[in-house]
Amino acid sequence: MPCLDEARALPGVLAAIPPGYEVIVVDNGSTDDSASVAAGLGAKVVHEPRRGYGAAVHTGLEHAATEVVCFIDADGSLDPAQLPLLVAAVEDGADLAVGRRVPVSRGVWPWHARLGNLALSILLRRKGLPVHDIAPSRAVRRADLLALGIADRAFGYPLELLIKAARAGWLVREFDVTYGERAKGTRSKVSGSVRGTARAIRDFGKALNR
Repeated sequence: MPCLDEARALPGVLAAIPPGYEVIVVDNGSTDDSASVAAGLGAKVVHEPRRGYGAAVHTGLEHAATEVVCFIDADGSLDPAQLPLLVAAVEDGADLAVGRRVPVSRGVWPWHARLGNLALSILLRRKGLPVHDIAPSRAVRRADLLALGIADRAFGYPLELLIKAARAGWLVREFDVTYGERAKGTRSKVSGSVRGTARAIRDFGKALNR
C-alpha cells in the first residue's frame, strides 16, 4: 500500500482489510503521522525515501513474502474488502487481476482524470489488452511481477505493467470496483488537480516510449 500523507485515511482503510491479509504500508516521505498511524494499527511499515508511486509500489513488492500480492491506494477511495475478488481470479488461473473504477457519485472522478484514463484505456485495448482502466487495484503472483521487470518508479508504473503484461501474453481479467470519495483531509496526487494529472500524463508518455 503506497502511502504519502494519508494519516487521516489509514484507520478506515486498514479496518477494511480482509482477515488473513498481511498489510505493508510503504511510507513515501510523508510529512504527517502516516507511518506511526499505520504501525499503531498493526501494519508493517517500510520507508521508501525516493518519491514516486512506482518506487513505493516496487519497495512494497520487494518486502512482500506471499505468493500472491495485492496493491491498493491508502487514501480510502477504493475498498480493500474487494481484494479477495481479484485474488480469487489469480488463483483461478489469471496472470493479473485488476480493478475498473465505478464512481459512487458524479464528483469523485474529475473530468480531466476521466478523460486521460479513457484515452489510455483505448490505447491499451488497441494493443490487445481488454481493460477499461489503468489498474488502480490489482492482484498478481509476486514472482511473475518481479520477472516482468517494471522500470518506472513514478506514475507510469501501472501503465508499464499493463503494456508489458500484454507483450508477455498474460491473461488479464478486469473487475468493477467501487470508487468513492477519499478520506477528508487527503487529496489525490493525480486526479486531485489538473497539474497532478498533467504530471501523470508525462509519466505515462515515458512508459509508452520505454
